[in-house]
Amino acid sequence: MSIKILELSDDGMYLKILIEDFPKEFVNSLRRIILAEVPTMAIEDVWIVKNSSPLYDEMLAHRLGLIPLTTDLESYVLPEECECKGEGCPMCQVAFTLEKQGDEHNIMVYSTDLKSEDEKIQVAAKIPIVKLNAGQSIILEAYAKLGKGITHAKWQPVGTCAYKYMPEINLRTDLCEMCEECVNQCPRHILEIVNEPFHSIAINDIENCTMCKICEEVCEFGAINISWHDDVFIFTIESTGALPALKILNTAIEILRNKAKNLLTKIEENVE
Repeated sequence: MSIKILELSDDGMYLKILIEDFPKEFVNSLRRIILAEVPTMAIEDVWIVKNSSPLYDEMLAHRLGLIPLTTDLESYVLPEECECKGEGCPMCQVAFTLEKQGDEHNIMVYSTDLKSEDEKIQVAAKIPIVKLNAGQSIILEAYAKLGKGITHAKWQPVGTCAYKYMPEINLRTDLCEMCEECVNQCPRHILEIVNEPFHSIAINDIENCTMCKICEEVCEFGAINISWHDDVFIFTIESTGALPALKILNTAIEILRNKAKNLLTKIEENVE
């Protein structure tokens, strides 16, 4: 098996990797673990002192819960694994406060108005929450805890996590009549005309091919065929900002490794 990084954004929140010689079942297991079992911080409890905004208390709390928060997996533990048994302590929860007063300018309350007691746990993106008119205000306390996506989507560390087979484009130069229809119809501009060393069709950026087969359908001469590699995958991770994409991947791999170890242990115990 080999893994190669194809693209990593400057902020570390987007990752594209190439996985070779790895069963698709394990690739899908990795995707499912990223979505369901990599822990992240999210607001779970909200104590509203005052809310005269247009939003009901329940809707306000719901919006707060969906705000992505930066996560420190080394400093915090899951509530069910904490010594306080989930009651709430500095080891498993972080407190946020929000106090905002509307004025004649109809101010917008943003997620960045939430103030955290821990500088390592902060709002990951500036998101509008509610607009306050003159005389309206919000005063509240919110408590963020570690959780997993299997419990609620607000604890998912990614916006998108997906994989696809590595495309394979076979060009038959002996059948090609250079009508250029495949080049003109390709929605991703994967195919292009080159004149060096001779006039021909070349494949450009094959990783972005969606295997839609439009080029194959418009070719009247059967000169092009689209297929894929069964054991080569392009895997993409786009973080919500809670964790860097590489951290998400490494954490998921560690969880998968531990699951495999536990399974082997159970099998050995039953065999004995």
